[in-house]
Amino acid sequence: MNNAADTILQRLCHRRALAGWQRRADRVAGIGPARLERLRGRAVELRRHIDRFVLVADGRLERGMAAAGDDGVPLGTDWVWRPDPWTGRLAVPGLAPAGSGSALGGGVHLFHDCPLAEIAVRQRRNPCAAGLPPFGVAVEVFGFGGSFLSLALDLPQAAAQGLGPRHLVRLETVAECERPLGLFARLNLQQGPNVAQVLRQVSADRGGRVVAFDLAALPGVPVDRLWLDLIFEAPAMNRIVLQDVRLCRHPRAAL
Repeated sequence: MNNAADTILQRLCHRRALAGWQRRADRVAGIGPARLERLRGRAVELRRHIDRFVLVADGRLERGMAAAGDDGVPLGTDWVWRPDPWTGRLAVPGLAPAGSGSALGGGVHLFHDCPLAEIAVRQRRNPCAAGLPPFGVAVEVFGFGGSFLSLALDLPQAAAQGLGPRHLVRLETVAECERPLGLFARLNLQQGPNVAQVLRQVSADRGGRVVAFDLAALPGVPVDRLWLDLIFEAPAMNRIVLQDVRLCRHPRAAL
C-alpha cells in the first residue's frame, strides 16, 4: 500500500474515532456506571498519549521558530542567545502581582522597589512574523510608587568563555509600549570581586532596535559572570511588550 493510501486510511480512522468520542460525550448521561467506568479509563489513556504528543510537537515547532530567527548576526559572531521565556513555553506563564525578585523562568527576574507591586509580567505568544521568536514577554504596570523597575537576564556561562576587550556584545530588541517611556540596557560583567558596567539607552518605540556594548575598557582578566538589566524609566500606567531579546558577541573589526 502506497503512502497516499496510508494517508487516506489514517484520515478515515481518525474521523471515525473522533465521531465515536463525540457520540459518547453527547450521550454520557445515559451510559450505565460499569460501561462508563471502562470508557473513562480508555479516554484517560488516550488523553495521556495525546497530551504527550502535543507537548513534544509544540517543543519542536517552537525550537524551529526560534532557530529561524537566528539570522542576521554580524560576521564573525561566536555566540548568540535568546533567554528561555522568548524561545519555549514556561510552566508558569505569568505573575500577578509580581513582587521584587520574582522569577519568570530561565534566569529572568523582575526587580523593583514599588511598595504596592501593582505589576504583572507574563509570557505571550508572538504573532507569526519573520524573525520573531515564538514568545514575547509583557510587563504591565498600573500604579507605580517606586524609583526603579527592571528585568534582569542571567547570561549563560558560554557568554563569558574567552570574552575580552576585543569583543563587542550586541543586544537586539523588538519592543512596543502603550505610552512612550525610557528604556535602558546595562551589561554587568563580574571579574572576581569587581563588577564592570556598561550602560546604553534603547529606543522603546515600536520596532526593532540594536545597541552594542564595547568592552575595550574591560580589564584583561577572565569574566566570571554576566547579566543584563533592562531598566524601565517612569513605567506607571503602561504596558511594555518585549517581542524579542537577543544577544550575540563578535570581535571588533581590526583597524
